[in-house]
Amino acid sequence: MLKTVLSLSLLAAVASVHAQPTAVAPPRPQAAASAAPAACPALLKQSFRRLQDEAPQDLCQYAGKVVLVVNTASYCGYTKQYEGLEKLYAKYGPRGLVVLGFPSNDFKQEAASTKEIADLCYNTYGVKFPMFAPTPVTGAKANPLHAALAQQTGKEPKWNFTKYLIGRDGKVIEHFPSKITPEDAQLLGKIEAAL
Repeated sequence: MLKTVLSLSLLAAVASVHAQPTAVAPPRPQAAASAAPAACPALLKQSFRRLQDEAPQDLCQYAGKVVLVVNTASYCGYTKQYEGLEKLYAKYGPRGLVVLGFPSNDFKQEAASTKEIADLCYNTYGVKFPMFAPTPVTGAKANPLHAALAQQTGKEPKWNFTKYLIGRDGKVIEHFPSKITPEDAQLLGKIEAAL
């Protein structure tokens, strides 16, 4: 009889232990969400309209990449640099390079319409890197990205196809004038080192 009572007591104790809910720490999505903005460097905390459809694009999507910012124009002696920029993007994109094109009429050599610019970029030069809607890149009306780049380097674009190379940490590595082509060893060396 005593064995039966002890067995029943033991079974009741075991059952009560298994009936207790297990304490599991709740997931903490807030921590992950707050960590994401901190990963975006101040220089990239900006939004620009995309060339093809004017949809807003957050530059934070390029955080952690090596970024080459270029002001472009459709009717310039340097316009053929689109080809070299696209080759750079195709070659180094898988390793973390992104080229960002900013059409600008600051030097009076850009097409009148966004459609015309897009047609030249995509159909004539086969551009696949991100292109943005036309924007000023110099002076008091410069877009916030180019204003920050000019402030950090002390050099604003003097002509179309000026280039700024930004490291994965969001800091400017170097400014390159228009005459430095995408194939130039100086630019390629800096890109390779940053990747």
